[in-house]
Amino acid sequence: MNFYDIHPEYRNHPMLIEDTGQCVTYGDFADFYHRVETQLDSGRLLFLFCENSIGAVFVYLSCLNRGIVPVLLDKNLDHDLARQLIAAYQPEYVAMPDDSCIDPHSSPEGSTPPENSKVICSCFRYQIIQCGDATTRSPLHKDLALLLTTSGSTGSPKLVRQSRRNIASNAAAIAEYLELNDTERPITSLPMPYTFGLSIMNSHFLVGATVLLTRHTLFEREFWEFFRREGATSISGVPYTFEMLKRLSFFDMELPTLRTMTQAGGKLSPKLHREFAEYAERNGRRFIVMYGQTEATARMGYLPAKDAIRKCGSMGIAIPGGTFRLMEDEHTEITEPDVVGELVYEGENVTMGYAQTRADLAKGDERGGVLFTGDMAKRDPDGYYYITGRKKRFLKMFGKRVNMDEIEQMIKQQYDRIDIACTGEDDHMRIYLTQADETFCSQVEAWITEKTGLHPTGVRVMPIDAIPKNISGKTIYKNLPEM
Repeated sequence: MNFYDIHPEYRNHPMLIEDTGQCVTYGDFADFYHRVETQLDSGRLLFLFCENSIGAVFVYLSCLNRGIVPVLLDKNLDHDLARQLIAAYQPEYVAMPDDSCIDPHSSPEGSTPPENSKVICSCFRYQIIQCGDATTRSPLHKDLALLLTTSGSTGSPKLVRQSRRNIASNAAAIAEYLELNDTERPITSLPMPYTFGLSIMNSHFLVGATVLLTRHTLFEREFWEFFRREGATSISGVPYTFEMLKRLSFFDMELPTLRTMTQAGGKLSPKLHREFAEYAERNGRRFIVMYGQTEATARMGYLPAKDAIRKCGSMGIAIPGGTFRLMEDEHTEITEPDVVGELVYEGENVTMGYAQTRADLAKGDERGGVLFTGDMAKRDPDGYYYITGRKKRFLKMFGKRVNMDEIEQMIKQQYDRIDIACTGEDDHMRIYLTQADETFCSQVEAWITEKTGLHPTGVRVMPIDAIPKNISGKTIYKNLPEM
């Protein structure tokens, strides 16, 4: 099963438009691929240091077409981590922007960089570099197609192994439930190496749509100028994205071409969910909440736009071709409504497993299409699912089991102007707030202990300048200070 085939019918249709003004068609990609395919050997590993640019996308798709396995990494990845990853996985090729400062010849300490490194090609401000003799590398499994970092990974060599079937089935399911066609123009408000951002590209390429590539953020005037100039039809983001959109007075913006807003990457607060759903209904647009993990390629569930208000707070139903169930433990399924259990997903998009070294890339499918998500959820009588928290995001507070994700949601609903993170150990909960002073923290501390019945001696609320986030906007809890 191929993920992406070159479609002659799209040859003259715009494929990618950069905020620099450069535009390429699907035919331009076909021409690029035919130039580089004979210079690249299939069954090899390639590290792709990504940015939202034509060069990065062309290299990525060329890898999938040629049977080369790309590892997608941020072009601004810490140089020490880049060296560690290159040493651990020993890629045959490295691709990066011309202005990158990463050393593609990084080797384990004490060893010598390969002598036969050379630039294979250079195009669209990207270069592909051969990094050594492939005969010295361990082989890759025949089904392996793509490697992505686990969500939130900042210093671990752990990668998710995705097959061609995983990518193809998930992209097709997304295109189906979003009813995508070649008139769509999504704008890249998310980074390419992030599974959600990549899935937006994958699903739109299947239908011949035009992807708008920008490296500007929502906070920059250039982002919105590009949005309006090129007529973006959809915008996507994680919960933090939508919190920022509200602060940027998104509801008052003139965006006549906007059709769809999609959200994934974590649970949106019910209050913010309702605000965006009501905005969409008033303006004849669609607001679609989705649910996914890198371990399931990208997406497992979605809430149809027609249910955005009626089922506010829900992450919806399984995507086409997938199924959900709730488990009390590894063997006992929960069939009653409104009972919390671990959410389990089954479908062709469930990935092959993890890798931590080059040798792991020879492994086959270790999951058999079934993923225990680690998320706790409940199902209503209509079959719609609601995430209640992470399986491991619990503390025992003086004998009482407390879900830290629920604590965060409670405070966000009460004080929506702040960012928040909750962490701690048993009997000691720490809550960090932005835009807060000691007086406000004391107020929140009194409110949360009153609402939950937690003993005040076990709860500490503290101000912090900024909550540490990864590139997908998720909180990096391990980077919070221990006070």
